[in-house]
Amino acid sequence: MTRFGLIGYPLSHSFSRKYFTEKFEKEGLTDHIYDLFPIPSIEELPNVLAVNKDLAGLNVTIPYKQQVIRFLNDSNIPAGVEACNCIKIENGKLTGNNTDIIGFEKSFKVLLKPHHKKALVLGNGGATAAVIYVLKKLGIDFGIVSRKIHEGSTLTYGDLTEKIVRENTVIINTTPLGTFPDLNKSAPIPYDAITTDHYLFDLIYNPEKTLFLKKGEEKGATVKNGYEMLVIQAEESWKIWNS
Repeated sequence: MTRFGLIGYPLSHSFSRKYFTEKFEKEGLTDHIYDLFPIPSIEELPNVLAVNKDLAGLNVTIPYKQQVIRFLNDSNIPAGVEACNCIKIENGKLTGNNTDIIGFEKSFKVLLKPHHKKALVLGNGGATAAVIYVLKKLGIDFGIVSRKIHEGSTLTYGDLTEKIVRENTVIINTTPLGTFPDLNKSAPIPYDAITTDHYLFDLIYNPEKTLFLKKGEEKGATVKNGYEMLVIQAEESWKIWNS
């Protein structure tokens, strides 16, 4: 049996397990399995590896994309991106990768317009690193918004005026706010300042349209969720595990 899986906490619903289980069935890979490992602490990772010696690869999600770095034996993650969402396991050796980067870039660029020059990134977690890497690559200025100013963030939600929101025509949500089942939650930003020039991207895929995206759409903004990004990063993980 060749086993793959996802570590994170909690893991009440998983895109990855559904996606890969269907992929294995479709491709007739009857000796392949994808499991969920909802570990309440990253310190339990060595135990997961010890118990599941047939593990060939892991995906990593909230809240461990940054915490898992110290468990890696090797890394293909670009310099400055302190986040890992894909691990290849070979002969007991863990090699880290970040497939969020290519997933976000390919999905995000599709609806990008020439006037999208400045961005607000909501949140400062593990997925934010990939978003920032892509924005820098594309030459888009950005500010990172979090509840409190700490390392990496430049603005708090309280700092966001209508003027700031109008000037930043790209807004990217990397937080879990609005994820099923908390459908009535959204980042506290001045939505009245959003215009038809805005592009709102939400890394969440469930629901299809978060309250964040719905509020943007009401103002005529271009909106996109994280489903396509997840599909791309999953296929990139598959390539890495089979390389």
